Amino acid sequence: MKTAPPPHTSVRRLRVAALASALCLLVSGCSALGAADDAAGGPGGGMRVTLVTHGGQGDAFWDLVRRGAEAAAAKDGVDLTYVGDADPAAQADLVRDAVRDKADGIAVTLAKPAAMRGPVAQAKAAGIPVVGLNSGIDAWRPTGLLEYFGQDESVAGRAVGDKLDDLKAEHALCVVHERGNVALEARCAGVRKTFRGQTDNLYVDGTDPDAVTATIASRLRQDSSIDEVVTNGAQFALSAVEAVRQSGSRAKVATFDLNKDLVKAVKDGDVQFAVDQQPYLQGYLAVDALWLYRTNGNVSGGGTAPVLTGPAFVTRSNVSAVARFAAAGTR
Repeated sequence: MKTAPPPHTSVRRLRVAALASALCLLVSGCSALGAADDAAGGPGGGMRVTLVTHGGQGDAFWDLVRRGAEAAAAKDGVDLTYVGDADPAAQADLVRDAVRDKADGIAVTLAKPAAMRGPVAQAKAAGIPVVGLNSGIDAWRPTGLLEYFGQDESVAGRAVGDKLDDLKAEHALCVVHERGNVALEARCAGVRKTFRGQTDNLYVDGTDPDAVTATIASRLRQDSSIDEVVTNGAQFALSAVEAVRQSGSRAKVATFDLNKDLVKAVKDGDVQFAVDQQPYLQGYLAVDALWLYRTNGNVSGGGTAPVLTGPAFVTRSNVSAVARFAAAGTR
């Protein structure tokens, strides 16, 4: 069985302003300060932002979040640190590290909001603005975040439930790959709320793809009435497709989230649809929002409303419209 990634994984730094300064000095002899200002497109050049997610290393979904954050950092001349840990206590420690490092802004995910309350309070006490993304749409304001960028998971789940009714499904299996993750639980609860058929949750070990496939296949063999498997991540949808094949089940597969491999599965008809929450956009907006707040005092949604990045259905009829972006690693 594969183990979860060790604490403090997925670390990347972007030194855009510093690189621009060095290049400027070599080419034209200008000052480092001027180069930093130019790289940022104005005031705020060289500000340091830390993005702390609950994603593990090598997860394609979080690669999209990181790429979006890096694109915004490059545009704004921001020095970006990206860190992630699936363990809530370790994620909280990463936020405290950013506070001790005197970051100019912090972006966090709230998969398990209780763990973030203390570190966010420490950041605010230190005068560091904190924004949220991806997980915790019901918790970002009580936690004290400045802004939030993501999908309303309950709304997305209810939309999937309606979609399953349209497809005449009768018994859905909602696969949860991380127990206690509020976003995943909200999705499955949303499906259950609107789907007129039966909905069961199945909890799997998301760190072990082979175990995910085996667990889903076993459940399908046990209950032949299951005619729809709904997963909470693109890679898990592909595992579900294999589980359906292994079990000989008649079940169809649908999923939340999208990546380039899933695009092909939708094109081929192996996956009925995906609900795209646009993770690249979430990472981009989180970093850009902190830069805008520091340089121009902007607060998206006025600090009272989230900025929604989904849900959007990707089906066989419209998947070609996003295929080239997915191939480039941005959808």
